[in-house]
Amino acid sequence: MTIEQAALYVRRRERMMESMGQGSVGVWMSPPVRVRNHDVDYLYRQTSDILYLSGCAEPEAVLVLCPERPEGERSVLFVRPRDVDREIWFGRRLGPERAREHYGVDVAYSVEELDKKLPDLLGEAERLFLRTGLEPEQDRRALEWLEQVKRKRRLGVVTPSQIVDPSRITDEMRLYKDDVELAWMRKAASINMAAHKAAMAAAKPGMHEYELAALLHYSFERQGCTGTAYQSIVGGGENATILHYTENQDPLRDGELVLIDAGCEWNYYASDITRTFPVNGRFTSMQRDVYQIVLEALDAAIAVCKPGALMQDVHQAALRCLTQGLISLKVLEGDLEKLLSSRAYETFYMHRTSHWLGLDVHDAGGYYDAQGNHRVLQPGMVLTVEPGLYFHSYHDVQSAEPFRGIGIRIEDNILITPEGHENLTLQTPRTIEQVEVACGG
Repeated sequence: MTIEQAALYVRRRERMMESMGQGSVGVWMSPPVRVRNHDVDYLYRQTSDILYLSGCAEPEAVLVLCPERPEGERSVLFVRPRDVDREIWFGRRLGPERAREHYGVDVAYSVEELDKKLPDLLGEAERLFLRTGLEPEQDRRALEWLEQVKRKRRLGVVTPSQIVDPSRITDEMRLYKDDVELAWMRKAASINMAAHKAAMAAAKPGMHEYELAALLHYSFERQGCTGTAYQSIVGGGENATILHYTENQDPLRDGELVLIDAGCEWNYYASDITRTFPVNGRFTSMQRDVYQIVLEALDAAIAVCKPGALMQDVHQAALRCLTQGLISLKVLEGDLEKLLSSRAYETFYMHRTSHWLGLDVHDAGGYYDAQGNHRVLQPGMVLTVEPGLYFHSYHDVQSAEPFRGIGIRIEDNILITPEGHENLTLQTPRTIEQVEVACGG
């Protein structure tokens, strides 16, 4: 970690403690390592809030913030101790000796001292900021710490009487990306765009979905990504009509489309791109018609993305285009406004158009404000825009018969800027002509 990055995390912790207020202590605990099978664990991924506040990706880490402590004692990090035998088997550890300087915290201890130190750190606090309900064992330990502290009440010691969810603060902080975060997201987007282009160039009839998935993952890892942002979706033919299709096992057939929804992480910040293209490199007339409708919906929704607009406005712009398109295809009949109010489009477009993007692919941040109103877009927010149309074989809508088996989604990542927006993934082929060229068609 560079000095500049450590300073960034220091500033975030200071903002967090200021928001917590006096009389508070905040505790963030890492998720446990999960056993995959027998003697093998799942690849570990730190909780995003600890990454956001410290940059520490180590398992078993616990971050404690104490706003009322003296300077030099306010941020405390517990990490695994140095252990030569464990490090030979499972990799190097910083240990508390080096963790303090590396992560820029005030104090670092061995996690083996957690149960001893935590009750003292909780003393004199009225509120404990702690995310509960995720890990029963962590909840149990926290209650034990609180019970130890409560025994000191008869001595006049103030003890926590409230447990507050810290995510109501961190979610809002994480919603607005700073320059460092945006640099990492642009890097992730750049790697992801190149991977999608490579998949378009490689696809051909007779290949399998898993071959394109392997090419994507190779492209991610050879550039040094910290992982995939989610399980990649590579759906050929009717598999593209399944929103979260992840089997990626079927052959790609001549004359069909393939939908790829895939993303990578750079320094744990996600990219999320979807493109749909013809397996043989050329759209059929019918595929072109549907694709153009989805593309127009994408462009209309992105055009709405600017400061002062509502997140709901983005969705409504996409809905209007998609519904009008379904009318032009003669899949739906009737008045546009009535079809929108009756949600007639939901048979063919059943998901929302956008979600936040950042440390998580569906990132932190509410879609409504404290008063229950739709969120107003502001500079620094990053969201996806991803309209689609899906014609399942089991649809009983007779007018959709000619389009059955076609699933198309196109997705870009949009940063809200003071002047409007920046499309972070614009260079991924998206028009019909660009896609066919990228596919060698």
